[in-house]
Amino acid sequence: MIVVVGDVVTDVLAVLDGELVPGSDTPATVRVTGGGQGANTAAWLAAAGVEVTFVGAVGDDVPGRERVAELRAAGVRVDVVALPATGTGSVVVLARDGERTMISDRAANRRIDPATATAAVATATGRGARHLHLSGYTLLDDGSRPAGLAVLRLARDAGLTTSVDAASAAPLRAAGADFLTWVDGVDLLFANADEAEALGGDAAAVAAATGAAVVVKLGADGAVWADAAAGVDDAGGRRVPARPATVVDPTGAGDAFAAGFLAAWVSGADVPVALEAGCRLGAVAVGSLGARPAADARYSVAGRAGRGLR
Repeated sequence: MIVVVGDVVTDVLAVLDGELVPGSDTPATVRVTGGGQGANTAAWLAAAGVEVTFVGAVGDDVPGRERVAELRAAGVRVDVVALPATGTGSVVVLARDGERTMISDRAANRRIDPATATAAVATATGRGARHLHLSGYTLLDDGSRPAGLAVLRLARDAGLTTSVDAASAAPLRAAGADFLTWVDGVDLLFANADEAEALGGDAAAVAAATGAAVVVKLGADGAVWADAAAGVDDAGGRRVPARPATVVDPTGAGDAFAAGFLAAWVSGADVPVALEAGCRLGAVAVGSLGARPAADARYSVAGRAGRGLR
């Protein structure tokens, strides 16, 4: 089992047909769906056949109840607190030509309580959780950071392996070196190329700075693994190419990649197989609208057999 701690939001996704025209109309395909980095990763893990618990916070409102119902329908065990006098988080996503811009209101996600979050992770650990995955947004916000740090400490003390997704380049630049202290002791750090640059360079540089193994998602160029001991070893198969894909909407592709990688890695796959699994699930994600897998979608991820996502 994997336990995921992070954001759950309502995504208002607009895939633009052309350049955004300030002060006027821009044709787009608009969809309202469940989102949030942590919740998305949990949904993709469930679609990959992983027993997963999601821990987070919503408002005591209709959107919050809808977001929880969606996750449960996807096969995710949900341990979410509904907070009064606050709303469920929401994000407006503008997507075009393989890029997306997000306008975020984290709302209830900012108020996740350390005691509540650690209790939920402890319960998941008692059920057999072996790995904790934390959305970096939880660490990058002053309101939710204490909960993020608390669950990382609890997981390490309980013997779980841990991973963090670096989340977003702009707040990483604002946090500066502080982020490196927040992820000290983490086993695995996910980042895209912009996030890695914000943290100090390429995969090898970030691995040296953090002491963690680092997976950098390179979009159309695939993905690469580095760790402090070995650095980047192309000859050893630690860089893999992207899978062919027609990009419809990139929203959630990084979350799908993390889910594919973790589903394989936690089950015992070696690094190249896990990277391949991440790239293949990411390619599925970019081929459809929205940040989540289709409700009836199921994917198989091999472990030690070395065959990756099929």
